Amino acid sequence: MHPTVLTDVSARLTDVWQSAVMSQVGDVRVKVLRMDGRPVPEERHETAEALLVLDGLLRLAVEGRPVDVGPGALYTVPAGAPHAVLPGSHGTLVIVEREDG
Repeated sequence: MHPTVLTDVSARLTDVWQSAVMSQVGDVRVKVLRMDGRPVPEERHETAEALLVLDGLLRLAVEGRPVDVGPGALYTVPAGAPHAVLPGSHGTLVIVEREDG
């Protein structure tokens, strides 16, 4: 088995805000996606999710409070917390989440 290069996977993504599953370990998925500045409506999950910004900027509203996550930074959204992606988010994002989350 060969290692997966995140930048190669993100470069092949044809649509923004549509993730590609890079790996799965048990019930945990590792996904990558491209952000293009458009907002994403509020959502919430039963389990926590980790958001790692490879490049660019992820602008969130978590429980109504703004949170900016820059390149190389990891942010964990708590289980059950309402969160939305704000306008201006751009770059490459890795999401680590439970499959049923």
